[in-house]
Amino acid sequence: MQSIRETKNIVPARHTPRHIRRSNAYQPVKRLSIIVPCYNEASTIAIILDKITDAELPHPIEKEIIVVNDCSKDDTDLVIREYMEDNPDAPIRYTRHEINRGKGAAVHTGIMGATGDYLIIQDADLEYNPKEYGLLLEPIISGDADVVYGSRFMGGHPHRILFFWHTLGNKMLTFFSNLFTNMNLTDAHTCYKLIPTNLIRQIPLKEKRFAFDAELNVKISTIPRLRVYEVGISYYGRTFAEGKKIRFRDALRSVFCIIKYSVFSRRTRLQWAKVNAEAL
Repeated sequence: MQSIRETKNIVPARHTPRHIRRSNAYQPVKRLSIIVPCYNEASTIAIILDKITDAELPHPIEKEIIVVNDCSKDDTDLVIREYMEDNPDAPIRYTRHEINRGKGAAVHTGIMGATGDYLIIQDADLEYNPKEYGLLLEPIISGDADVVYGSRFMGGHPHRILFFWHTLGNKMLTFFSNLFTNMNLTDAHTCYKLIPTNLIRQIPLKEKRFAFDAELNVKISTIPRLRVYEVGISYYGRTFAEGKKIRFRDALRSVFCIIKYSVFSRRTRLQWAKVNAEAL
């Protein structure tokens, strides 16, 4: 029988709290697939490819750049091909749609071709800074997160001052998305979403245009045990005169899709979530 002194010297076992344990979805990151959907971005596509190529990732993560040209009407195709000729060592894979199908469709094409452990979407319009990939990767590498969103509305990073009503619309869409998904995101429709490639391929995504984000948020929210984090990022927004493409009708479509995939598709959504819970 142990003495009182021996009992006092026993160190209690310490267990990692359940909410920060690595889930079954976690996998080491060896390669990051960067999907670049573009439409009529001849003036910026070479610049963003330079920024992506120059962006440093935590060792030993390597990059895979997947450029999907959604049937641009300007010289985007020519600029991309010239860039690849001038930079033969850049890890770029290029696909061109023969007809314009929408940003969501371009992302779908990129997802199907991705070979990285994780993927991220990078718009070609210079609004997001590829140097901040490391910020999103940190919670993944540490094992705390499975999915990471880059929020334009949190943190102390640079944020261009533009339209009040556009910002208000973004925040209202985020509120509406959170209302139906029961998540507490600050920026539901951010471009930067870092997601395991094998996970997003299991999600039956249907939206072909800007409402892709709204659908993805709803379906991510249904996956049990998935740990979603946000990190603050910078935002170098552009005006409509500078080429911004999203319009009010896209916001309306996003609202419709939030309701559609969270309410009217509830039975199918829950059946899918159960299958994914078993697969994770």
